Amino acid sequence: MREKVEESLARVRPALQADGGDVELVDVDPKDGVVTVKLTGACGGCPMASMTLKNGIERILREDVPEVKKVVAA
Repeated sequence: MREKVEESLARVRPALQADGGDVELVDVDPKDGVVTVKLTGACGGCPMASMTLKNGIERILREDVPEVKKVVAA
């Protein structure tokens, strides 16, 4: 599952990097379907970070990896 999540994050990464940010995979809990990520760079302190996390990263991860139930920030 971790490999699938990494592949999905690679799809998201260019958009984040275009705005001066990035995302790091911290942990994948296959039992609960929880993925923990850390937004870095400009995304780390952005007031829109929580929306990016839920409406962008989580949505795409859940589409690509059905086992993902939730994405949380580290």
